[in-house]
Amino acid sequence: MKKIFQLPLTLIILFISSAAFAQTQKGNLMVGSDLTNLGFNFQKSSTTFNFDLHPKLAYFIQDNLALGGYVDFGLSTTNGAGSNVNYGIGALARYYVQDKNVKKLEFSKRARFFVEGNAGFGGTNPASGASTNGVQIGIGPGVSYFITPNVALETLLKYDLIVGGGNSTTSHNLSFGVGFQIFLPTARAREIIREERGR
Repeated sequence: MKKIFQLPLTLIILFISSAAFAQTQKGNLMVGSDLTNLGFNFQKSSTTFNFDLHPKLAYFIQDNLALGGYVDFGLSTTNGAGSNVNYGIGALARYYVQDKNVKKLEFSKRARFFVEGNAGFGGTNPASGASTNGVQIGIGPGVSYFITPNVALETLLKYDLIVGGGNSTTSHNLSFGVGFQIFLPTARAREIIREERGR
């Protein structure tokens, strides 16, 4: 009878501990997207629609450090005024902070602070005004809140700089994004779970 209750208790403890630590372990994949600047503006003479989508895919090369790639696409269109288009593609790095002083600020055991940086090629091309196309560099802090052991809602405050050619040699942008990430465990994560069950 004792063994019957011991297995579910072990699984519950494993589930709670994996919710706090397993997502950012070496060997896991992170896939998802952030969404910024989503909105409609209805006026008597015109209607404006805008959004920015930032899908990304990364692999944890070690605990708490993931490397991968991103694609950015943004569109803002107004009736009769044309469209503004932003784009980007490149590499990203994300580090989940383990510092004890930072962890004291976390508002929940399900929350994790991180820093994300990117480098690649991008551009901003308005229907009228200065455009810039060239090297894109960005960095910013964020927080992931794990609603399940493998799915996190996140917010990211990011500064992006584009340096290159066009009507203007530089373009600056500060964005606040909301999105989600899915953390897919790989063989390494499954091995850790098997080791925990064997204890």
